[in-house]
Amino acid sequence: MYFGRIYSFDITQRFFWKLKMMNNTLVEAMDVEKKTIHHQKEEMIEREDLEELQKAAEVQRRLQPWKKQITVRGVIVSVFIGSIYSIITMKLALTAGINPHLNVSAALLAFIIVRTWTKLVRKVGLVSVPFTPQENTMIQTCAVACYSIALGGGFSSYMLALSKKTYEQTGVTTEGNPPGSYKEPGVGWMTGYLFAVCFIGLFVLIPLRKILIIDYKLTFPSGTATAILINGFHSMDDKMAKKQVRGFTKMFSLSFLWGFFQWFYSGQGLGECGFSKFPTFGLQAQRQTFYFDFSFTYVGTGMICPHVVNLSMLLGSVLSWGIMWPLIKKQKGHWFPEEIPEVSMRSLNGYKVFIPIALLLGDGLYNFIKITCITVSSMYVKFKGRKISSEESNNNDAIDNRTRDEVFIRENIPMWIAACGYISLAVVSAITIPLIFPALKWYYVVVAYICAPALAFCNAYGAGLTDLNMGYNYGKVGLFLIAALVGKEHGVVAGLAGAGLMKSVISVSCVLMQDFKTGHLTSTSPRAMFLSQAIGTATGCVVAPLIFFLFYKAFDVGNPNGEFKAPYGIIYRNMAILGVEGFSALPRYCLDLCYGFFALAVGINIVKDLSPARIGKWMPVPMAVALPFLVGAYVAIDMCIGSLVVFVWHKLNSKKAELMVPAVASGLICGEGLWVLPASILALAKVKPPICMKFLAS
Repeated sequence: MYFGRIYSFDITQRFFWKLKMMNNTLVEAMDVEKKTIHHQKEEMIEREDLEELQKAAEVQRRLQPWKKQITVRGVIVSVFIGSIYSIITMKLALTAGINPHLNVSAALLAFIIVRTWTKLVRKVGLVSVPFTPQENTMIQTCAVACYSIALGGGFSSYMLALSKKTYEQTGVTTEGNPPGSYKEPGVGWMTGYLFAVCFIGLFVLIPLRKILIIDYKLTFPSGTATAILINGFHSMDDKMAKKQVRGFTKMFSLSFLWGFFQWFYSGQGLGECGFSKFPTFGLQAQRQTFYFDFSFTYVGTGMICPHVVNLSMLLGSVLSWGIMWPLIKKQKGHWFPEEIPEVSMRSLNGYKVFIPIALLLGDGLYNFIKITCITVSSMYVKFKGRKISSEESNNNDAIDNRTRDEVFIRENIPMWIAACGYISLAVVSAITIPLIFPALKWYYVVVAYICAPALAFCNAYGAGLTDLNMGYNYGKVGLFLIAALVGKEHGVVAGLAGAGLMKSVISVSCVLMQDFKTGHLTSTSPRAMFLSQAIGTATGCVVAPLIFFLFYKAFDVGNPNGEFKAPYGIIYRNMAILGVEGFSALPRYCLDLCYGFFALAVGINIVKDLSPARIGKWMPVPMAVALPFLVGAYVAIDMCIGSLVVFVWHKLNSKKAELMVPAVASGLICGEGLWVLPASILALAKVKPPICMKFLAS
């Protein structure tokens, strides 16, 4: 009986054991089937991606008409990217005065968004038009044209210099700064002024585009680099593209959340609380602006900018805030009166403003003369029939170049469009600009537009050879000339408005030529490029004033002790006063120091150009040295950390760094830069951070 029980229990055990084994086998079979199905799905997606790339390559070979190169999704994406980058560039311009080139970043972001878009549409079951390099180029062109208005529209320089706050900071009692010589920012007049001065730049050099790009074979380094990267995006392995997307997404999320986290500790918006005032090197160093302010925007910008620019800024920080300003401050009562407030131009602030002006003018004047000489000599050689570019190294390159040239010439923009557009817009500007700025008479506008085509051609030719857009320097020349001609009563306002007019026409035409070079190398139609540039410019003329006004109302823009210092505003105002008054506006010994730093800027450039490459590459950039003189050292520290990250990354894995640095840097810049938008809305709604994190001496 006992044995029978044991036997029956054993049978029962075996039954359940077999049942368990069958269940495990079934589960394993189901897992294998699931993995197989998942693997098949991945292979299907990869095949679809490969088919999409093949379709895109086929479309590229067949080259669609220019009307089909401009798509609805492309316009939507470009307006979105342009608006985001307008916020980012506006923040950079109003805080540190930095103007980084984000062309590559815009092209990468366009590639990420549209590729993600097409995959989502395909998963839903809809058919998507293949994403081609031509569409990528169109989006990049439109987005860059949009944010270029926020970058170069003068919101951080001559427009801000016209404000009442900047007028009061420069001293209302000075002879060249008479009462009422200001114009408060307003969305209406800013938008009208931008439409008047920016659109005309699109028509200046259209008749000369074939001469500059095909006949002279100018390189336009920024345009060429962007084209190479766009072509590379569309020919790279899909796994590499996924890595870039993941890298961008991770850094974007981290940067945005970090900006949100920092907001809680930034106190009542007085600029004295939060992580941005962390005394990294001690309280004494912090008082001299030497600290790391935990800004991912500047770290990402430092990853994009060349090492020499970041190190030049660090050198300028040590030279100014580490040595000069503490020593000059001790001369209070000797070099300048004790009772004068520090914001006055006849006190320490005068040295902080005019010495960097001397560096900027020295660097700008040297490069202006240098580019003019290079342009004249190169044009002379070209007209004499010599070749300024080397022959193609092989037949394939020659065939590719001939194909690109044919596309570039075939999609011609009629001469009458350029002539009618330029003349009609010049007439409109001559009528409307004096209505906005009565001090700037119509005949000054007419003379400026008569001279603009020749100056724009010289600037574009020089940029094609050296990648230096000298529009700002032409604007400064116009500022001094008009301010001096108009006189003391209205010279400041007229000079600032005239500077914006000259700079906008010359700079916009140069940017268009760089984009034409990108379109030439990606076989994009010039008509599509021109229309994309026009759409982006129109969008920027509307978006940029709104963004600036958001910053202007939400933050204390122009406060020398706040976050949004906007250094170029007070610099441009004082340049106009200098053009009216002469050197009598400077405090004691300031002129001598200005002479010295002007000579230093010229000397550095001469040594850089004449010395061997191994020495010249280590020479500082005077314009970068000048930036921290008024802003502070913290920006240079942030950007040098970005340089350090890139340097170490290249040492550890150079191939991965070359692939991922643009994506990571773009994510860092976009994330924290986009947080400014909700932060501005909170500030306008008078919602203040709950905590003030501040550090005091023990």
